[in-house]
Amino acid sequence: MDNAIAVATPTTLVPAAPGLGTRLAALPMKSRVSLGLGVAALVAVLAAITLWSSQGDYKVLYANLSDKDGGAIISQLSTMGVPYKYSEGGSAILVPAANVHDLRLKLASAGLPKGSVVGFELMDGAKFGQTQFQERLTFQRGLEGELTRSITSMASVQNARVHLALPNQNGFFREQQKPSASVMLTLFPGRTLDRAQVAGIVHLVSSSVPELNPKAVSVLDQTGALLSGSPEDNGSGLDAQQLQYVNQVETQFNKRILDILDPVVGRDNLRAQVTADIDFSRTESTSEEFRPNQGENAEAAVRSMQRTEQNGQNGSGATGIPGATSNQPPVAATAPLTGASQPLQTAQGGAASNSTSRKDSVTNYEVDKTVRVTRNATGTVRRLNAAVVVNHRTNTDAKGKVTTVPLTPDELQKLETLVREIVGYNEKRGDSVKVINAPFKVEPVAVDNTPLWKQPQVLDLLRAAAVPAALAVVALAIVFGLIRPALKTARVEMDPKGNNLDAVVADDELLPIVEPGKLPQLEAPRASTHLTGARAFAKDNPAAVANIVRGWVNGEIA
Repeated sequence: MDNAIAVATPTTLVPAAPGLGTRLAALPMKSRVSLGLGVAALVAVLAAITLWSSQGDYKVLYANLSDKDGGAIISQLSTMGVPYKYSEGGSAILVPAANVHDLRLKLASAGLPKGSVVGFELMDGAKFGQTQFQERLTFQRGLEGELTRSITSMASVQNARVHLALPNQNGFFREQQKPSASVMLTLFPGRTLDRAQVAGIVHLVSSSVPELNPKAVSVLDQTGALLSGSPEDNGSGLDAQQLQYVNQVETQFNKRILDILDPVVGRDNLRAQVTADIDFSRTESTSEEFRPNQGENAEAAVRSMQRTEQNGQNGSGATGIPGATSNQPPVAATAPLTGASQPLQTAQGGAASNSTSRKDSVTNYEVDKTVRVTRNATGTVRRLNAAVVVNHRTNTDAKGKVTTVPLTPDELQKLETLVREIVGYNEKRGDSVKVINAPFKVEPVAVDNTPLWKQPQVLDLLRAAAVPAALAVVALAIVFGLIRPALKTARVEMDPKGNNLDAVVADDELLPIVEPGKLPQLEAPRASTHLTGARAFAKDNPAAVANIVRGWVNGEIA
């Protein structure tokens, strides 16, 4: 018989893993409440992140709408289920950028926005039995609305009102009254209308109303200034187009000076300013000159000629006894050298009869005539003033020291000569050109010492990322503060490094052999790593150990 006593290996106890529902039900009430709140908060945070990321970019659908149109559009968007929001001040309606064009087409098909201005659509709702006066008034309102829409489509016009005075035309009146119109404009801040644009508005209104003279159209701005009158009528001086021409002339002279002198004195070492006095007055003169024909061989032009010829005979007829004597021809008349002539004697001794003849001739000749019409051109330069400032010359010595020295008088004279040639200096016109030399003040470069976390672009980036980052931090806090401790308590999985309770009872250690007649010498129990691990596991996971003990007591674990 072998004296060795062997210790039988006990049966290994392997606890059955309880289900998730059982483990959750076994948790304390505090852990279960914490787990529920954590899951609900995490779902809410995930939903908020999803909504934030799905908002996308919003763009303006309509701006500067009236309250009536804004309410109608919002009602239509709510019916269509489209998200929207207002801009700062509520002057614009914003919708997702991907739906802007589609929504505009759909709202246009619904007749939105209608606008506060109505046009010829007033004629669509004509009522039965309306009088002629009502029909004419409706037509006038529609025409005013159409003209207002056309004028407000201009880029510089914010709003407009058109007033038409259309007299009642009647064929029984000998003198018909002519129509007239007035246009009130509200311009955008900083915008102006030049003469051509105002003339276009006048032509648009006058062409839309029959028999409306363009002179009978008045255009005013929001300040009450008359825009349709010429500068000669209102005495307002130069208009926008003339001011623009003056600016172009001065800018052109400045550019010429800089292009010529920059290579000589260096870039950023020159400042030039030219002031032009432009004459926009219109002068017209007419003169007539009369002078005789010039030159010896110049033929005179005959304008009219009158010729009168008259023949006559005075005295009695032949006298005397008829016969041969009385039929003789008359004797030739003789005139004495001195004294009065004697009357002609006939052959019978009587005086001869007197005959008269008269010729008149009148000739009128054309005289040279010169008609001269002189019109002075507008926009001529009346006077030019040019001022040029040149910086001191910069010299660098061998040691790298930088010094500035002024230009010599000869150099300044050469620069002034160049400027005079550039601007077309005319002493008779009273032009003035001045070139001076002065040191330029160098402004120190401002260094931005603003910390990175205070810079505007960084602040904008932080504001944009604040909401997503805050939601992410809240989600992590919920996971690690509520959900993870509750799940750690409910976990019954054993630690693979020795925290297995089966190792405690599955120790196959053999007891020493006891000889007969001798007492066995008991040794102090050795520290077991398995026992230490079991104790540590029970300390860290009391709930799991309690579940195992409860299973043993209830017989659920064999």
